[in-house]
Amino acid sequence: MKAVGPFGDMQEKLATYFERLWPICRSITGNGLRESFRILREIVPFELTEVPTGTQVHDWEIPKEWNIEDAYILTPDGRKVADFKQNNLHVLNYSTPVDQEVSWDELSKHIFTLPEQPNAIPYVTSYYEEKWGFCLSHNEWALLPKEGKYRVVIQSELKEGSLTYGEAILKGDSEKEILFYSYLCHPSMANNELSGPLVLAMLYEKLAALPQRKYTYRFVLAPETIGSIAYLSKNGQALKEKLQAGWVLTCCGDSGKIHYKNSRKGNALVDRISKHILNQLPLQWNDLEFSVGGSDERQFCSPGYNLPIGSFMRTPYQRYAQYHTSLDNRDFISIPVMEEGVEILFQMVLALEINETYEAVVQYGEPQLGKRGLYPSSNMPNTDQRTMVHNMMHLINWSDGEHDLLSIADKKGIPMFYFAPLAKLCEEKGVLRRK
Repeated sequence: MKAVGPFGDMQEKLATYFERLWPICRSITGNGLRESFRILREIVPFELTEVPTGTQVHDWEIPKEWNIEDAYILTPDGRKVADFKQNNLHVLNYSTPVDQEVSWDELSKHIFTLPEQPNAIPYVTSYYEEKWGFCLSHNEWALLPKEGKYRVVIQSELKEGSLTYGEAILKGDSEKEILFYSYLCHPSMANNELSGPLVLAMLYEKLAALPQRKYTYRFVLAPETIGSIAYLSKNGQALKEKLQAGWVLTCCGDSGKIHYKNSRKGNALVDRISKHILNQLPLQWNDLEFSVGGSDERQFCSPGYNLPIGSFMRTPYQRYAQYHTSLDNRDFISIPVMEEGVEILFQMVLALEINETYEAVVQYGEPQLGKRGLYPSSNMPNTDQRTMVHNMMHLINWSDGEHDLLSIADKKGIPMFYFAPLAKLCEEKGVLRRK
């Protein structure tokens, strides 16, 4: 059924692609990751890079590639539990292959549950230590018999292969760049995995449709941590030279408040633009200081790079009970919320596009606006006209080559979208010039 509302087409597309991506077992490498890219490339023309196993990427090394076909446990009475084909969180992600009979005592050493959330299957990984394991709800595990033999089967493979990441570039008039980044590496979780890439893909479509772009826009999807480090090891220096602002998109689908996490710089253009737009919206949001706990902003903001990159999210990772469990499912997220995130980020882009730094042509005293047709011909009371003239004079006064439109608008507490046409008019009349 087609979604109802002003952005129904986007909601329908978000829902359709979510359902196609949801069943895939992804990890930091492997065919699940590539299959996910194949689907997302229908929207975003990602150029894929394969980084071979053993490649040194800064202080890290690309691990073996992992692929899996099936996994399950057969109980002593012949029942199949922890069935990978029923829920791909049932297997320890990156498990080594196994096919053997074990006792309950031995099996318990390889079982992961969440006693505090007894109905949830936990998401657990072992990327850098080779072992096998299963994840079960605590309630299901508690009911399994302690006598008899269990058969454990994991049909997986660890091999020399590669890690995959993707990037797409929308060219603009300038080589200065804006980055949008999200991670792609988790199995079937909705908010912590699919919301970020889907919001990124929809945002790409909106930006691609713009008739003109001032900035060049770079869209990157990579496995979390190791993927962003691999990407930076190849592209980090170029980003240091060209990047003006960027956002990490994560946990964009739940119905909690928007959270904006500042860059390590704290007052970078991305921080100022994000807060300016969020402050203009009729919603509550939370302003977070930069911290190293979180997602890949900590890689982009590591001391050697210190890039101007913030993070856009709803409820932050680890702050909602469903995080890294089977409860982070389709019922937990909202397609309209994801669409709203796309629209808010698009407003941030539009603000970046119109932001300029101007210099007043008349540096001593204020310019004579009347002879340029910018001042009313009479002093008849007109509140709207007086307000416009006052704001124009505010704009001209602060256009000193050091303050951009964003800072001028913030000083006045008015959306910068109001000042942009005033600045254009003043430029046309010879009152302002671009710095």
